[in-house]
Amino acid sequence: MCEFNAFKRLSFFIVAIVLSFDTYSAEKTSRADKPNIIVIVVDDLGYADMSHTGMASDVSTPSIDALAEEGTRFTNAYATSPICNTSRIAIMTGSYHQRQGAYWYGGPGLHDAKFTTIAESLKDEGYATGLVGKFHHGKTDGINDRGFPLNHGFDLFYGFSGGTKHYLHHNDKYPDRMLHEGAMYVQKEKKNVEGFTTELFGEQARSFVRSNKDKPFYLHLSFNAVHNFVHQLPDSYLKDKGLKGFADNDSKKTYWDWRKKIGYPAHPEGRDYYLGQLYFLDREIGFLMKELDKQNLADNTAIFLISDHGGSLVTYANNGELKGGKYTLFEGGNKIPLIVKYPKLSSSIKTSSAIVSTMDLYPTIAELANAKIPEHLDGKSLLPMLFADKKIDDRTLYWDTKHQQAVRAGKWKYLLTHKTPNKRLQITATPKGEFLYNLAVDPGEMNNLTKQYPQVVTRLKKALRSWQQEMKNTSETDGS
Repeated sequence: MCEFNAFKRLSFFIVAIVLSFDTYSAEKTSRADKPNIIVIVVDDLGYADMSHTGMASDVSTPSIDALAEEGTRFTNAYATSPICNTSRIAIMTGSYHQRQGAYWYGGPGLHDAKFTTIAESLKDEGYATGLVGKFHHGKTDGINDRGFPLNHGFDLFYGFSGGTKHYLHHNDKYPDRMLHEGAMYVQKEKKNVEGFTTELFGEQARSFVRSNKDKPFYLHLSFNAVHNFVHQLPDSYLKDKGLKGFADNDSKKTYWDWRKKIGYPAHPEGRDYYLGQLYFLDREIGFLMKELDKQNLADNTAIFLISDHGGSLVTYANNGELKGGKYTLFEGGNKIPLIVKYPKLSSSIKTSSAIVSTMDLYPTIAELANAKIPEHLDGKSLLPMLFADKKIDDRTLYWDTKHQQAVRAGKWKYLLTHKTPNKRLQITATPKGEFLYNLAVDPGEMNNLTKQYPQVVTRLKKALRSWQQEMKNTSETDGS
């Protein structure tokens, strides 16, 4: 168990604010056709950083591996964006975030109520809904805005808003905003708490499960691990591993100089810190699975595990043979792990190469819960494959960050780069121009085939432009 001196942890408060839901009808709370839903979101997870893939020899993730072994693993799953806030809008709404005018950091956020969320759909079906951990959508994340979890379908919120949170300091006596210290949200109030974020979020997730064991529930468990700053680990872990540690920055004037010292490849212990964060993350996932077993809920709980986008190379994530990472539209920036585990699934498929998206979670979950499928969804339900081994129709997926645009159709990927997305942190160079890759034989995007296949370039460019116009028309109609 945790050696860290974690707080006693506001459990009494959480129990008090988890709503009773006694008003729901027996029909809506029927266990026969209402499986529990858990979506586990990992932050910046490297594509190779799960030991069951065999891609990285220094990784051990037994709890994630168990999910993969017992469920279905998708090897061609994609996020809609290579950064946090936009990708999370698409996860929540099952729709391209560009439909709400969101392309990059600082965008309008989750603001249009027409784009309902998973939580809203499940709440309408009598589910208890809770978000534990990180949320990050953009400008509409204030407590009175739609982007705040309690305003788009969640009954419980414990966590923080924004891209980054200090792993160890959650008290207003720590004033450094560059390190994202400060209090934690408990519902709409900021509370000073003590503990290590990954363990705090794991504990609150288990508390939510216990509090709602007698009704269907939807838990959105959004860890900030393995996002920067990965060096912020419990002292006991550093000591046990023989690591020297790295001091936090103490001056805004020297912030970027400090970041260079800890970022890849500068620090000799950088990868060790990343693996430390991954260790605690995997352990908490294991604790949650044990809690489900303890409460006799495992057989009726569907679990989805994803990363919000590709691994961040600057924080020592390993994306294997994939090119690039977070911030870029190379495969390393938006190709992600996706594991689905639900004991009642009858599919014999353990590994699928179907092209799928994080937008597919919403319609899949809605269908599992017998909820209405909203018309705005761009995602497709995975249940025909997961229950009946039916082939998923070929997909064309699109990306647009304003810095870069991309489209994938079958084996082909077209990429257009206008400018470098993030010169300080992306690591991999992004030359300007047009690129065409055959991902079936070149997953590392090494060979540009634009000259060899001009007709493919023309076809994909036309499809991309048509999609961009559709996104623009939708966002203008919605007033964004």
